[in-house]
Amino acid sequence: MLKRPFDIVGAAAGLLFLSPVVLFVAWQIHRRLGSPVLFRQTRPGFHGKPFQMIKFRTMRDAVDIDGNPLPDAERMTPFGSFLRSSSLDELPELWNVLKGDMSLVGPRPLLMEYLPLYSAEQYRRHDVRPGVTGWAQVNGRNALSWEEKFRLDVWYVDNRSFWLDLKILFLTVRRVLVRDGISAAGEVTMPRFTGSPKEDGR
Repeated sequence: MLKRPFDIVGAAAGLLFLSPVVLFVAWQIHRRLGSPVLFRQTRPGFHGKPFQMIKFRTMRDAVDIDGNPLPDAERMTPFGSFLRSSSLDELPELWNVLKGDMSLVGPRPLLMEYLPLYSAEQYRRHDVRPGVTGWAQVNGRNALSWEEKFRLDVWYVDNRSFWLDLKILFLTVRRVLVRDGISAAGEVTMPRFTGSPKEDGR
């Protein structure tokens, strides 16, 4: 019962106190990467319901001769890498929390195209609102395999509590300061999820 009121107060306080940081980051993105400053993408929310997630943009608009976006590694800039490693790109998601699309703590919202690839057990990560941070983020983040990440997400769903959320928020601050688990080996963030091994599937 405390979770939603805590989300509203926490997100509102975060947007208020961090507004100078938000404005400065937005200005730097506009200066270095151009418009748009925000990146919007449809992601699955509570029970898989789509919503528009907003983040700060971190990549250049670079395309090949056919007009297709270049791979992430070729569009990422040192400035964009800094925004991701410091988690500053996540700050606009506090607006999603205020709207009720997200929670401060919960499984991270992934791509819509992953929904049919989950096993029945993995799909349970959508039994709660997605979060700005989560149990998987403070236990390895993008250095985890997909299967490990989903196991941690489902563990959170089964063991969630107000005190666990506070612990995750505290650990998130520590993780951001040491910038641990930013990406998987050889990737800008994570390789695409293509489904679990057959024996784990539905």
